[in-house]
Amino acid sequence: MIPNEYITKHEFNRSYISMIRFRIKKMLLAIVLISLAAVVIQVGSGVILAAEHTVNQVDPQTSSGVAANGGLFSLDRCIEIALAKNPEIAASKWDIAAADSRYDAARSAFWPQISAEGGYQHFVDSQRLIQAKYNGEVGVFDNDLYRGDLIAKINLYAGGRMTSETGAAGKLSEAEKKKFVRTRDELIYSVAGVYFSILGQQQVIASLVFSLQALDENLKRTAQLYDARKVARVDVLRTEVRLTDLKQNLLREKNVLAVQRRILFSLMGYDAVPDDARFEDKLEFNVKTPSNPGGLIETALKNRPDFLAAKERVEAQILKVSAARAAYWPNLNVLGTYGKRNAPSPEDTGKNTNATESVGSVGLVLSVPIFDGGLISAKVREEMASLAAARERLKKLDIQIRQETETAFLDVLSNAERMKAMETAIDQAKESFRIESLKYEMGKGSLTDVLDAQAAQLLAETNYCRACVDYHTAMARLRLATGENI
Repeated sequence: MIPNEYITKHEFNRSYISMIRFRIKKMLLAIVLISLAAVVIQVGSGVILAAEHTVNQVDPQTSSGVAANGGLFSLDRCIEIALAKNPEIAASKWDIAAADSRYDAARSAFWPQISAEGGYQHFVDSQRLIQAKYNGEVGVFDNDLYRGDLIAKINLYAGGRMTSETGAAGKLSEAEKKKFVRTRDELIYSVAGVYFSILGQQQVIASLVFSLQALDENLKRTAQLYDARKVARVDVLRTEVRLTDLKQNLLREKNVLAVQRRILFSLMGYDAVPDDARFEDKLEFNVKTPSNPGGLIETALKNRPDFLAAKERVEAQILKVSAARAAYWPNLNVLGTYGKRNAPSPEDTGKNTNATESVGSVGLVLSVPIFDGGLISAKVREEMASLAAARERLKKLDIQIRQETETAFLDVLSNAERMKAMETAIDQAKESFRIESLKYEMGKGSLTDVLDAQAAQLLAETNYCRACVDYHTAMARLRLATGENI
């Protein structure tokens, strides 16, 4: 080891300058890497924000309408709010965004793939900066080497794999869009069904309230007749018992209504039921029944979004099988690179040499699968099995659609007939109650007949309301089953 006092000024300056150069190059490399990372993060953030903006884009009028509903909810308004706020609808939109991104990722395989690479290596023994161009060429040697490269790769032939994968991704993207339409239709059906149930339940409660009022008046008349010693005490007791029973029924029906309201507002994305919520529609019965179940089935198979989505998935799976089989074929790529090599503190330099050199190459790369332990054949069998499963699910859905359409059609017809019968029954029950009340007041009838007539009238009105709810629900289910408005 040479003592410090023997180091010359020239040697000290040379060592110091080399150290400064080395540190400056390290700082520049760090700045380049940080800048590249910042660009990647910025681009990624922009993509995420754009996706969120696309998926969460909501009509401003709808958003303001939800906030300022004033407590009044029609069926159309409930459906509008549900489509804007229901979490399942939002999740389906994200599924579409994910499927579109997979499609874009598959299409990217047709474009050149360009990447930048950088690195640093330290060697135990000094290494030549770049390869010699001819025998005896002098060069630069160093234990530490920096490199930076731009690499471009273009696929020329892959046996149709990229085309099949892109086609499959496109089919799956379309399937997700059709699935979203079906999810939306199911939500509309659910909202409509609960809404009709609420309207029917409100009418049931109104009938109970009316019956309570009528029975209360009857109790007063019975008490007056008892005071006049025209009826027995037992008639007053029977009327009071019947009145108590109606009050219990009214409480039970109000609880049912509260549950239905909670279900409806949950579908609409509310955490709780608004205190001032009320419903403006009246449950009415308008006869509008279809007459051709065969035509309805054809319409359903033509228009049902879930059936069309299942078809898209079958077609996508066929393309996946083709993509898996393409792995048997050779893969041909064009590969090109260009970059820089740097020796920060060379220990040995030849005459007229530089510490930084450019390198580059371009060529064809052919890859031929010879033996992979059965990986490709196993992948092909997997995709073919998935294709068979998709076809069986499509067949199952075909059968299910036929059954749903026929069942909904029969429900519409039967509930329409129930409605007509209940209208006549209500008129008869009202007249019977009027007659029995007059007979009782004249002393020619019994209280039991009056109570029975009153109960029959309430039952007829309640059955009418429920048949009306069932009819509207069956019509909504038929529209859902056929995939279109009737």
